[in-house]
Amino acid sequence: MARSPRNHHHPSRGGFTLIELLIVVVIIGVLAAIAIPKFASTKEKSYVATMKSDLRSLVMAQEVYLADNGTYYNGAVPNAALRYAPSSNTTVTIVNATPSGWAASAAYTGTSKTCALFYGNVAAVAPAVVSGEPRCT
Repeated sequence: MARSPRNHHHPSRGGFTLIELLIVVVIIGVLAAIAIPKFASTKEKSYVATMKSDLRSLVMAQEVYLADNGTYYNGAVPNAALRYAPSSNTTVTIVNATPSGWAASAAYTGTSKTCALFYGNVAAVAPAVVSGEPRCT
């Protein structure tokens, strides 16, 4: 029996060319350039939401303190006298407190934005303009 001649071609190697790989890298870079600022904006919004939430919680703590002591708390935060502690990385400062009202501000590590709130008959702390409503820069 005669042998049939074998095809001695090497099988072609599959793969991507350098140009194809460069195009993929450029597309990924463009998508990242679009997405990263949007994530940064979302992060900033979460910091602001945390500060507002902490100020709203302070309203409740101050009302409990008023019921127990006849005046609003005016001191360092956190403190054992006031049943309240801000979230981690949030600094809350009570700017002014009297028997008829109080004002406070909040700052968060990682952002230059600040929030403020006043409650009752005291001078507003910028950027707050409505009593009991936290407002941020």
